[in-house]
Amino acid sequence: MVCGGHEVEVPGCEGGHFVAPTIFSNVTNDMKIAQEEIFGPVLSIIRYHDVEEAVAMANDTIYGLAAGVWTRDVNKAYAIAGRLQAGVVWINDWHMLRNDAPFGGYKQSGIGREMGKYSLDAYTQLKHVHTSMVPELEKRKWYQVLFSRLHAMMKK
Repeated sequence: MVCGGHEVEVPGCEGGHFVAPTIFSNVTNDMKIAQEEIFGPVLSIIRYHDVEEAVAMANDTIYGLAAGVWTRDVNKAYAIAGRLQAGVVWINDWHMLRNDAPFGGYKQSGIGREMGKYSLDAYTQLKHVHTSMVPELEKRKWYQVLFSRLHAMMKK
């Protein structure tokens, strides 16, 4: 632990259980702190050699709620974001949420999507109903295309 980790008092929330922002260094991807979803002000520093290794480590977990990419090359950031198995990817920012954008994770992070129109999917059951307005089977276009050769052969 580099810093933090101690309990702090938050004005207006006396008696609460708050922890100071905490940073851990020399973390490896196989450690529990790197594999669990820690909902607190905790940062783990994990070294990597190249982007390929960083993406592989980020995806090497059973969770996938959110991820972040920090770089000056926004095009590279979008390419990396597309490869990350996370429901939200922030580029050069953190924890920005919009009410009209879906929020939820991949794998074992969360259930479904919250916020935005996608949040309604959990309360709906989709169904596709198709109705042909052509009562005679022989007049339906798909029937003509599929069976025209068969009919021609049968008439011979």
